[in-house]
Amino acid sequence: MKIALFSDTHALHGQVTIPDADILIFAGDMTHCKTSRDVFEFNSFLGSLPHKHKIVVGGNHDLRLARDPKKAKFLFTEAVYLLDDFVVISGITIYGAPWQPIFNDRACDAFALPRGKALKEKWDMIPSDVDILVTHTPPAGILDQNGPVSHGCSDLTAAVTMRKPKYHVFGHIHNHHGMIKHGSTSYLNCNVQGENGALRPALLLDYYSGEVLEGVNREVTV
Repeated sequence: MKIALFSDTHALHGQVTIPDADILIFAGDMTHCKTSRDVFEFNSFLGSLPHKHKIVVGGNHDLRLARDPKKAKFLFTEAVYLLDDFVVISGITIYGAPWQPIFNDRACDAFALPRGKALKEKWDMIPSDVDILVTHTPPAGILDQNGPVSHGCSDLTAAVTMRKPKYHVFGHIHNHHGMIKHGSTSYLNCNVQGENGALRPALLLDYYSGEVLEGVNREVTV
C-alpha cells in the first residue's frame, strides 16, 4: 500500500511533483486565505490526479473551509474532506483534524484555537484505533521548530502517545521535513515549502514497510 503525502502548497499545487500511489493525503494549507474559487481550483487539481483515494484536511490558511464547516465538505467532489472525522480504506483507519494553536498575528488563523482546554477537546475526539492520524499542526517537540520557537501542540503529543497510531502526518512548519520515529509511531512532516522558494516533492510512504520511498532521505528512530 503506497501513500503520497503533501501539505502547504499555498496555491502552488500544480508545481509539486506527486508520485502515483494508492492513497493521496493532503495535510492542509492549499490557499492563501482567499475564496471558494481557490478551493474549486484545488479540487479540480485533485481530479486530474490518478490516485484512487484522496483525502484532504484543512490548515490555518484555508479560511474558506473554516468559514462554513458544514458546507466545506461539499466543496470537494474529488476527495474525502475530513473535519474531526475518519475514513476506512482497505482496512486502514485514517482520521483528520485541521486544528492548531494560534500561530502568530501575521498568519491566517483558520482552525486556530488557544492552547489548553479548547485544543484538548478536539484531540479527545481522535478514536483509539486510528492507523493514520492527519493533522495540520505537528505535535510539540517533533519537527515543529521555527527559528528558536517550537510551535507544536503538547496536548496533541499526549493524544498521539496514548493512541499510538502507526503514522502521524502533518505539515504547517516549513523549516522541517521528513520522518522521525518515536516508539511505535512514525511522524511525518510532509510540507513542500523548501528553501528560497523551491518546492519539495510529495513524500511516498510504503504503509506496510514503514519506508519513505521518495521525497526525503531523512529517517530517524528515537
